[in-house]
Amino acid sequence: MTLRLNVFVCLIALLIQPNHGVARPHRPLLSVNEGGSDRPKYWILFKAKDQHGLPALSESAISRRQAQNLPLDDSDRPVSAAYLDQLQREGVLPLNKSRWLNAVSARLTAEQYAQVTNLPFVAGIQAIDPAIIITSIGGQDQPHGASPHMAPVMTQIQATDFAQAGLTGRFVNVGVIDAGFFGADSANALKHVFARAGVKRVRDYVNDKKTHGDLFHTLETMSDFHGTEVLAAIAGNDPVENTQYGLATDATFYLARSDQGNREYRGEEDNWVAAMEWMDSLGVRLINTSLGYAKGMSNPKENYEPSQMDGHTSLISRAAQIAADKKGILIIVSAGNEGDDRSWRIISTPADAQGVMAIGATNSRLWNRIGYSSIGPESLPYLKPNVSCFSLYGTSLSAPVITGFAACIMQANPRLTNKEVMAIIEKSSHLYPYGNNYVGYGVPQASRAIALLRNQPLPATARSVRASGKSFTLPVTSNESVVSVFHKKDATHILQQEAMKVNNGKLALRRSSGEKQTTVDLKKEVIEVIWE
Repeated sequence: MTLRLNVFVCLIALLIQPNHGVARPHRPLLSVNEGGSDRPKYWILFKAKDQHGLPALSESAISRRQAQNLPLDDSDRPVSAAYLDQLQREGVLPLNKSRWLNAVSARLTAEQYAQVTNLPFVAGIQAIDPAIIITSIGGQDQPHGASPHMAPVMTQIQATDFAQAGLTGRFVNVGVIDAGFFGADSANALKHVFARAGVKRVRDYVNDKKTHGDLFHTLETMSDFHGTEVLAAIAGNDPVENTQYGLATDATFYLARSDQGNREYRGEEDNWVAAMEWMDSLGVRLINTSLGYAKGMSNPKENYEPSQMDGHTSLISRAAQIAADKKGILIIVSAGNEGDDRSWRIISTPADAQGVMAIGATNSRLWNRIGYSSIGPESLPYLKPNVSCFSLYGTSLSAPVITGFAACIMQANPRLTNKEVMAIIEKSSHLYPYGNNYVGYGVPQASRAIALLRNQPLPATARSVRASGKSFTLPVTSNESVVSVFHKKDATHILQQEAMKVNNGKLALRRSSGEKQTTVDLKKEVIEVIWE
């Protein structure tokens, strides 16, 4: 997947003030490979930990765990200092340390690889996939110079309902792990966040010599705009244009740059894991990441295969599952933009992990899958993506919208666990309970989420009917002249999606070969046709 720079230019033109308020880009800093080595990077996995090590957590993080009845365990202890000393004596310089995976990342020569493999405390060595990609672009027909269409998604998810309830993400800590945040502190849509010191901590895992200000004022590649776009989609609000871009306008933010954007494919999953653990140590409960792994290894023999998007093959998914199960973190991930890539099509990792919330993208009118949005593998025993919403420019801009949605829920009831918040978002979605592997449970609706938070009954918007034969005429009540229909081989897996005309209050359904169920999406109602 190629990153289109014109996407960044047209989006940031809307976000950043022209001619003032933005520092001139500094000379690009030294890249990782310029100052280091082009040796392959690996995870070195350890067998055990020092049982006397203290948990590497802040008081707020420990309090959060206690509030969620999540016990501290071995994964909260740091990696063994004795192991690190031994590696350094072997001439190995650890790059990142992961207490969750009990591992460190390092660049190794072939000789070092052999030496480290034979160390008695080393459980194994695993190559780090350099295939991290930014999932921010749309289909091939994207017009040059187009403007971001965030207003339609705010209407789609019923943003005004949250606003009327006073839900703006206040008191909620949100982590954003991305490729860069250039110009964020000068963007019109984010001025309100920085004016109230809403960004508390920043960290650059690509270049640790960068200061707080460098992250916002130093442009190394055009990908450094990407995190700014994502942050605006979570919390953006431009009073000059009277436009709301995101829901969590009063949230508090922790930002991490984990990805260097000067190549299409990158092997920096260790930075991502380190950023996750840093945010966990600070007590962050909600994290957005619009990065994902698919294919593109420098050595084609090491590429991920679609069959490996199973939730546990990649270490990045294993780390995400640890965060969900043991740390109480809600991770919201873009599903990926490989839906039009016939050699791949499915979601990337870590969106494949069961515990994360993977977000797809819909069209603005029909609310069915937009072409580029990745689909869920049929081999998974759980539904992916989880939900979807409109984004013209990729799932990188649909995931932060749902992150803002989650922040509003967490403000309303801070005692909810990550899994309870995920369940509310899914149950609030317009297709629930008839989800599919194209758009998940559909588009979350703020009015339904508020009703669930208040323990109020939801309106009866879902029903099923039975049909037989090759065709069926379904009476429908809808103001839409064209509606979305999902033809399915079973309860969740799509054969094809179709836009169908409503004629005189009826839909003429024709059963496809192998079709067992059909979902008729009327937006305000969903009808499941079960073929006999």
